Amino acid sequence: MSLYGMMRTGTAGMNSQASRLGTVADNIANANTTGYKKAMTEFSSLVLPATTGAYNSGSVTPNVRYAISQQGALEFTSSATDLAISGKGFFVVADPNGTPFLTRAGSFTADGDGFLVNAAGYKLLGADYSNGTPVPVVNGFDGLVPVNVNSTGLTAVASTNGIFTANLDSRETIKTTNLPSANANTSVEYDAKSSLVVYDNKGAEVLVDFYYTKTGANTWEVAVFDQSTGASGTSFPYSSGPLATTTLTFDATSGALDGASPDSIGFNVPNGAAITIDLSNMTELAYDFSVANGTVNGQPPNEATRIEISEDGTIYANYANGELDPVYRIAMADVPSPDRLRPLSGNVYSQGVDSGVVTTGFAGSNNFGSIQSGALEGSNVDIAEELTSMIESQRSYTANSKVFQTGSDLMDVLVNLKR
Repeated sequence: MSLYGMMRTGTAGMNSQASRLGTVADNIANANTTGYKKAMTEFSSLVLPATTGAYNSGSVTPNVRYAISQQGALEFTSSATDLAISGKGFFVVADPNGTPFLTRAGSFTADGDGFLVNAAGYKLLGADYSNGTPVPVVNGFDGLVPVNVNSTGLTAVASTNGIFTANLDSRETIKTTNLPSANANTSVEYDAKSSLVVYDNKGAEVLVDFYYTKTGANTWEVAVFDQSTGASGTSFPYSSGPLATTTLTFDATSGALDGASPDSIGFNVPNGAAITIDLSNMTELAYDFSVANGTVNGQPPNEATRIEISEDGTIYANYANGELDPVYRIAMADVPSPDRLRPLSGNVYSQGVDSGVVTTGFAGSNNFGSIQSGALEGSNVDIAEELTSMIESQRSYTANSKVFQTGSDLMDVLVNLKR
């Protein structure tokens, strides 16, 4: 029985070393695979009960585990869609059937339909901004969609707010008749005029005229008109009344806007949205009318020229006019024991029995790492270490084969005793 056990032990040893050589071969083959995590074979002994005067040789059992939690070195590239995670977490990707998986392989490029896919063909998932700033579903993948960089297209943004800051000359005389707000045919009296460009719902430019008229001590009327309705050459009368009017009052001592005065003016942009213009920094000083600031939000139709990805995973469309518009936020996921995830083909992972429950979120929050655009995470395989393991396994395999061969020779001796 001891000789048979000796041969079985030698066979188990050879099988175990063959398993280790298999992991070494895989590691060396994937030494340059983006995001690859090395496999390692560990051994545990199987001891059989012995009786007095006799020893039952046991066996050895190989156990394979993966260094998934070990970070690989970052390698920088020239592509903005090459992504690497610095710290904890995984990208969430989906196969052609829509099944979600985890991966650290971030070599994403746009396919023919504009979806970001990695080298194995898995689509990157994220949350879009179509319904406002996205909020993660902590315990699932609900709400995540494939990231499509062609969906940015042309976009126009209607104006909704603005700022206008100017000084009104306190030396102007008071006017009580033919004010701009009356929009009369007769000569209209006003002290200053300015115009602002705003944008309607389709991104078309709309010019609006602002008239400023001193109507009393430290008191000014502000009237706003749609320039396109003005009479040719003279503006007044406009074919429709003012879009809005208000009365500003200023502090007699400082010349700043009085605390009881309106500090903004609102109106509806023709074919556009309601807009509010902040006038809180207007002044009335003994100085010529001068404009310090006049800005509004909104933009005309623009085409996205490229995308930019921030460290928190927000994907911005960069338009021709320089505007950055957030369109997606890349999703991330993690488990309590990453080394217990189940590896699958394509350098992806699925939840394992002992890995723990998958939690999702965004980069830079809830202990998730940051995302580096223009970089890839390299394999965490050390070639020198693998070659050393190969030599060790080769010697161990040879030694185990000698154990088997010795047992076989001794069996021949026993069989030949009968001859």
